[in-house]
This record gives sequence, C-alpha cells and structure tokens, in this order.
Amino acid sequence: MNTPELLAPAGSPESLRAAVQCGAGAVYLGWGEFNARRGAKNFSDEEFAQALEYCHQRGVRVFLTLNTLVSDRELPRAVETAKTACRLGVDAVLVQDWGLFDLLRQALPDLPLHASTQMSLFTSGGCCEMAADGCERVVLARECSREDTEAIVKACPAEVEIFAHGALCMCYSGQCAMSAVLGGRSGNRGRCAQPCRLPYGVNEPAGKRYPLSLKDSCLAAEIPDMAAMGVDCLKLEGRMKRPEYVAVVTGIYARLLEENRGPTAEEQRQLEQAFSRSGFTNWYWQGRHGAGMFGTRPENAPEPKELFAQARAVYEKDNARTVPVDFSACIRAGEPCTLTASDGDGHTVTVTGPVPEAARTRSLTAEELETRLGKTGGTGYHCAAVHAVVDEGLSLPASAVNALRREALAALTQARVAPPVRRELPVPALDTTDCAAGSPEFTVSVTTAAQLSPDLLAMGPARIYVPLELLAAFSALPEYTGAWCAILPRVWRDRDEPQLRRALDHAKGLGVTGALAGNIGHLPLLRDLDFHVYGDFGLNVFNSRSLDYLRKKGLESACVSFELRLAQIRDLRKVLPTEAIVYGRLPLMITENCLIENSGQGCRCDRPNFLNDRTGAAFPLLPAFGHRTEVENSLPVWLADRPDYRRLGLAYARLRFTTETPEQCAEILRRYQCGEAAPGPFTRGLYERGVE
Repeated sequence: MNTPELLAPAGSPESLRAAVQCGAGAVYLGWGEFNARRGAKNFSDEEFAQALEYCHQRGVRVFLTLNTLVSDRELPRAVETAKTACRLGVDAVLVQDWGLFDLLRQALPDLPLHASTQMSLFTSGGCCEMAADGCERVVLARECSREDTEAIVKACPAEVEIFAHGALCMCYSGQCAMSAVLGGRSGNRGRCAQPCRLPYGVNEPAGKRYPLSLKDSCLAAEIPDMAAMGVDCLKLEGRMKRPEYVAVVTGIYARLLEENRGPTAEEQRQLEQAFSRSGFTNWYWQGRHGAGMFGTRPENAPEPKELFAQARAVYEKDNARTVPVDFSACIRAGEPCTLTASDGDGHTVTVTGPVPEAARTRSLTAEELETRLGKTGGTGYHCAAVHAVVDEGLSLPASAVNALRREALAALTQARVAPPVRRELPVPALDTTDCAAGSPEFTVSVTTAAQLSPDLLAMGPARIYVPLELLAAFSALPEYTGAWCAILPRVWRDRDEPQLRRALDHAKGLGVTGALAGNIGHLPLLRDLDFHVYGDFGLNVFNSRSLDYLRKKGLESACVSFELRLAQIRDLRKVLPTEAIVYGRLPLMITENCLIENSGQGCRCDRPNFLNDRTGAAFPLLPAFGHRTEVENSLPVWLADRPDYRRLGLAYARLRFTTETPEQCAEILRRYQCGEAAPGPFTRGLYERGVE
C-alpha cells in the first residue's frame, strides 16, 4: 500500500519552514501575481529561489500555484513565470486556466502540470480528459464523497489529490462569482472577499444565521481508508493561516500517515484548537449534506498560545527535518585524502583534501575521524553511518577534516537541488482562424417549459438552450425554426451518467441538435453522440488561448466569462465563434447543499425562494440537478441599450432567463431586438467595471 503524499500550504517563507520541519512531503506556494491566494504574503523572487533550495535539500517537493484565470495581456507574463520556475526546478505547476494550461504543455512539455480544483473536476470522465491532455495529477472538488473518489482513483491514470483538512467553500471551486459580482473581487483571480461568511436569511430577513458558512473539513480519521483506496496526495488548506497553524496540522497529519491511523482524542483536540468553525465536518466524504455541516468562528476566538508556542519551538530550531548521509573517508600516505558522501536518494559526491602528513606525536585513528565527520549540526543533514580507512602513522588537522565535511555536504546539496534538464520550446503561434461576427445573433436559455411561449419562439432566436432534465419531460418540442440545444447539468457524478445518456438519447429523438457543455467532464459524455457541442460559461473562458484549446477539443462555439470587460471581449481573437451573456441574472454560486432544506423549511424547491443579505437584496435560489442549489444575482444584467456589445465580434448574444414569466421573456427579447431601455432595475454586471 502506497502512503499518500502530504501536501502542506506555504503562504510565507516562515510557513514553508514550519511545513517542512513538521513533516510535509511537498508544499504549495504562490509566487508572482497569478495564484488563487493573492492575499497571502507569498514569496519574492529571492525567497522563491531560496524556498526551492531549502525544500529540495530536505527532500520536499515544491508546487507552484498558477491557478487563476488570466487575460490575454497577462498570459505572456504567466508563461514567463512558469518558465522561470521550471528553470529553477519547481516540481509541478497547478493550473486552472485552459489557455495557460494549453500553452504550458506545449512550451514546457517536461514540466509536470496539476489540474487545480478550480477546474471543477468531480467525475472520472473529467479527470481522464485532463490526464489524456497531459496532467500528471488532478485535484478533486472538495464535495466529492468516498464513493466518488474511489471511482475516480480506479478510472483515472493521473495521480489523484484530495483536500483532507481546512476551509470549505460553499460553492464548487471555479464556479463561484459571488465575490466578483457583488464586490469586484474575483475568486477565480485570487481575490475572494469571502461573502459566504456573512449572515443571510433564507426566505426571511438576514439575521444572525450563516447559511453559507461551512465548517472546516477534517478527514484525519479517514486516512487508513484513503491510503488503502489509492489516493496519491492529501492536501492541507491554509495558505492564509499563520505558520503555527501550519506546523500543528502538518505535524499531526504527518504522524497519522506514517502510522496509518486516525487521530487520538488529544490530536483531534489540537486540530480544533489550531482552527475550527464550531468544530469540523466530514459529511461530504460520507456523502451527506445538511445543516450540521455549517458553523462560524467568533472574532474573539482565543489563540491556543501554549500549543502554538510548542509548534513554533519545533520549526524555529530548523533541525527536526534532516537528511541522512553516509560518509566514506580514505586517508592514505602520499595521497590526497578523499571523502565520499551519499544520501540514499541516488546522489553521491566525492571531494578531496590535502595529503596527510606523518604524525609527529599522536596518529589519527579511524574512530577519531568518524567522530569528527559526524558533527553535522546546522547543515540540514545528519550522519547515518561513517566508514573510514586510515593508514597508520598519519596526521590530518581537525580543520582539514571539517573542511572536507563542509565541502562534501555543499557538493551533496548542489546535487540534491540541481534543477532537472527540461525542454523549453517556443510558444506556438495562435491559430489564424477568424470567427468574429459583424453582429451577434440572439440565443435564449430557459429554466422552465412555460418560458417557451409561442411569442418567444416566433421571434426566432438562433438557438434555444433547455435544461436536459427539462427536455426529459417533453414528448415533442414546439415548432421553432432555430436550433434546440440541451443544457447539461453543471454538477453531476459518475453514477448519474447512465441517466444523462438516456436523457441525451431522448433529446436527440426530439430533434435537439446541440449540447451546452459547461464542464470539461461533459466532453467525454458527449463524444460520439453526434451533437454540436457549445461551451458554456462554467468553462471560464478568459482569453483567446482558452478559445483555441476548446476549438481543438472539438467545440463549435464558446461562451466567454462574464467577469471580462466589454473591451476585453472585443480584443479576444475569435478563433472560435464566441458567445456572451448579455441579459439575465448571473449565477453566483452552485452548491452541493440544498439551502432551502437546510433552513428547516423542508423541500419547497417548486416555489420561489430567496437568499436575503444584510442590505435587503434578494438573491433567487433555483433548484439544480441532483438536489443542489444555484444562487442567482438579485438584479439582471441589461445591455440592450448599449449598442457597443454588438460590436465586439460576438457570434451570439445570450439572454439567460431564470425567474422571468413567459410574458417577460418575450418582452425582453423584443426589447433587445429593438435596442430599448430596461423595464425595471438592472445592473451592467462586470462588463464595465471588471474584476480585480
């Protein structure tokens, strides 16, 4: 049975030292501007190089997080960041953005790439798709259960990493737009303001309830099961946490992994002391949901001073993690003395010193030489064994022996930290295909069958997108001259795929010709089913290279991220016909939990439901496939009176209908066709102000 790697957070150089000294097998850190924890201290150029040397000397791997969406202007800098990290010897890079991923696998083919949890991977198909495209490791969504994880481990050839401990986001990672839309701080750009930790009311005014604030996850008790299952890596969350927290949690998990057991009551107490929100939860792993998963942390929560002081004492000494080294010395008459050092990891170095002199009084003995060579304090090494061959009657000063030892360990360090030889190829030119359109055609997505009114259909949108589960209830589709398209569920599991395939077969029989794919796992599900596949907003298309990646995957159009400004959409190279949402309530979250049921109101998903914030804003809650919840923005985007959206090169402009009545849907489409003002309150979304 393989012991999973322990991956610890390093939000600062001190946290990195804490993680290494307390037993991490690898650390993940941010360097540069493209990482999902831009609020952490992170690392300067000099600190990053030092971190690589410090970790590699001690046998710890370093993963760089480049797991944010990047714009066309930022892509060259992101690639250069990865190139520099590759030259310095970083062990892997975590990526979210499809365009950056595609560039790195071509320009740096020997650099291991890890699919970030921001890619929203929760099915075997999605994980296998990324493995086939060159990912060495996939990081699963935090919402995956034991059953989900085991299925993926068995099916996916790539390594599988899971979050074992730390904060849980309410929304699926990579799909949350709440911080971006409400405050301009994008979670997909490393700037999340954590609005989920604020009070809200479900179908009632916001009071002192926190229906979006999940407890931290703790899967320490599941370690033997995860190891037996074949999970390759356990990740500890916490790049925003202090070094003492990293030390405590890393130390406990390292011990549990080494001994293949769950925590004792005292270890569990220490984990809770270090940080928790009303305790921990492991319900996602168990396949459970409900109000028992939620909790808060008081602002005046006491610091565990004694626990943190003990942890700090361990990592500040910097000697808890050392590398065993074997020395072999040879002192012979008339020859330069030699010292060979081996680390057990395949590195062996030999250094030479002066020719020993004849002893005038006392001769050097093998035992004395072994004692001197064993003094490795403060070096990051400890002497595991010494073999010395010393001719009789010779003398070698202690200073010469010490110099030999220092030179040998320095040479061994150089061998251990030397970057691997990796190819660096030119960045390939972007495809010259130009699919920019003079003016976009309107497309429409609906949530209910009633919204498909004769008046709406008569206005002839180019495409109509209908949820796949809604199509299952149709025996025939209304008469309509455009293209019917199925919207695949944003979130599903392997066990749902037989049902989804049956629904797709039924949709094809109805005359549906297109499918809207919002997750990379949709592609293997749709392959060989003869649908026209179009990319949805869930794919987070943020740059021209992402469009090109999806073009090469066989998509025929793609909806761009609604976090882009209009000017950024205009400047995209349209290598694929491009779509944007120009009307509708933007989806802020999709959650594994049913918010209505959690609030104690039973399952009333067939009636209007709202999440109310402290300002009185009401966010509609829509049921999503699998008894999940999608949180919509309180106001719809309105661009009909902004003719510049028609001059962006878009092929399609989507009207996204959610809570509208059939009459409102038809009226809104008419107003867009005529370029009229909004009939009520609206927002411009992020198309003017953009995001951080």
